[in-house]
Amino acid sequence: MPELPEAERARATLESVLGRRITAVDDSDTYVCRPHQAGEIAAALVGHELVSAHRRGKFLWLQTDDGPTLGLHLGMAGAIALEAARDKPIWDRFTVEFEDGSRFALRDRRRLARAVLNPDFSHVGPDAADVGRDEFRRRIGAGNTALKARLLDQGAISGVGNLLADQALWQARLAPQRTTSQLSAEDLDRLRRELRAAVRSAIRRGGVHTGSFVEVRDREGACPRCARGLARATVGGRTTYWCPACQE
Repeated sequence: MPELPEAERARATLESVLGRRITAVDDSDTYVCRPHQAGEIAAALVGHELVSAHRRGKFLWLQTDDGPTLGLHLGMAGAIALEAARDKPIWDRFTVEFEDGSRFALRDRRRLARAVLNPDFSHVGPDAADVGRDEFRRRIGAGNTALKARLLDQGAISGVGNLLADQALWQARLAPQRTTSQLSAEDLDRLRRELRAAVRSAIRRGGVHTGSFVEVRDREGACPRCARGLARATVGGRTTYWCPACQE
């Protein structure tokens, strides 16, 4: 499932099509493009140039020169593809073509990605990759809920999914079920540092699946630090793994 690192890599891919004039848009999949009708996004975008690519958490948006903003979300299995589809063109749920013959597509086998005009991200918290120390303390340390559940709350901070949360908590030596009210300022600062480190590593290495903890995250997995067998439970509604020896 795409998380912040995958979304950032998608944003970087979209930077390669900036400055190109749009000549065609395939927005015929009205489920992916809801609430727009077929042709509505195309009519708004054709003739404009894409001038900037942005991201907050898992949400992407592209600004045009003097027109609307195009919002994109990768869903649970989506990706940005620059090459034309070969075997299954039906998986290209939304496509933009440019006057130089290039294109990009929102490719998603599961059909859970989204394309929308002028998206509203007011419900989304600050990006997990660059949220400030004081704001992180306030947003993550407030209340009395399981720490992993708070990390997964996109209104608190955005971009952290199931795998990234487990990786960051393991790096910070914090148990996922520990309540936020039990965290000291030092705990929160350490978690912020390790979360940012996990994000940078995942972006550099190709995705959140490359994390040293994520790579062993299964029923037979052992902690990369101490070799203790991993514990498993449901925390924040998600299957969660942690080291019962290293994480307190």
